[in-house]
Amino acid sequence: MTEVLLGVGTRKGLFIGRRRGGRWDLSGPHFPAQAVYSLAIDTRRERPRLLAGADSAHWGPSVFHSDDLGETWQEPPRPAVKYPEYTGTSLERVWQLHPAGPAAPDVVYAGTEPGGLFRSEDGGETFTLVRALWDHPSREKWVPGGGGLAVHTVVTDPRAADVVTVAVSAAGVFRTVDGGASWTPSNKGVKAVFLPDQHPEFGQCVHKIAQDPVDRDRLYLQNHWGVYRSDDAGTTWTDIGGGLPSDFGFAVAAHPRRGDVAYLFPITADIDRVPAGHRCRVYRTGDAGGSWEPLSDGLPREDHYGTVLRDALSVDDADPAGVYFGNRNGEVYASADDGDSWRQLASHLPDVLCVRAAAVA
Repeated sequence: MTEVLLGVGTRKGLFIGRRRGGRWDLSGPHFPAQAVYSLAIDTRRERPRLLAGADSAHWGPSVFHSDDLGETWQEPPRPAVKYPEYTGTSLERVWQLHPAGPAAPDVVYAGTEPGGLFRSEDGGETFTLVRALWDHPSREKWVPGGGGLAVHTVVTDPRAADVVTVAVSAAGVFRTVDGGASWTPSNKGVKAVFLPDQHPEFGQCVHKIAQDPVDRDRLYLQNHWGVYRSDDAGTTWTDIGGGLPSDFGFAVAAHPRRGDVAYLFPITADIDRVPAGHRCRVYRTGDAGGSWEPLSDGLPREDHYGTVLRDALSVDDADPAGVYFGNRNGEVYASADDGDSWRQLASHLPDVLCVRAAAVA
């Protein structure tokens, strides 16, 4: 029977769930009183490594790792992520931790505020600033989003270790094909509805990107208004938001094995950040955004106001796939059948900031 590990990062600590058979056990909080904005479960190792970006109000942000599925945690003796002195800035938050693909087995990326990308070659214990993105000519015109100026999404291509795509709030999508030596804006077709020029080269407020598991050049994008798909690795984007109750939202996730399958959690509006129609529903497409269906079996049927943030919707790699989301009401829901039905795993937690899951045995 597949064992699944679930990490739930909240405003006040990390909670860890383990599913053995059909039973879930939840422990925590780890890092009590610290906000956990980023999580990764690195299954490329013989024993999975957990990485957590935790933020102490007293000590500041740090990256911790665990090689025993969260039983114990290690923090490097020196800061894992630190801005070089020449940047004239300091780390505000680690928004994303992303293990690269099998072609780069020890590489982990960290996306940070203020708008930086860091690369680790030792499994996430030490990181180096990717200077070409930091020094990009457009940077002086980057504008912080509502949560700050953040590299919040990293997508790597398992076919080519040098191909990396990032999303920056609110600067848009940038892509490298040479391992980070140079970066190109990749926002053609994505609107910036809040700007006089709604189709700039950069400056879009992209909320999240997910990669199709079969066609690796296919990407799904949840924007600050607008849901898009790219079939050319982000060079151009097409609107696929028709059929949704709202095309505003934060999260998007792709099925781990089935092509053309992706999940969203629509939000009413940027000025009314609650579930669309006040209904707790995940939407799934099975045809790459040609149509969308609501998934609500087992979810609350009464009016609901729990917002799902950009990293709080996730899938595991079990078969069938597990789908998970947490919300700002402190509720966590799980599906063990590709999203067809749901059960509540937790309630009354602090704000859920991020969710990650993986099969570990």
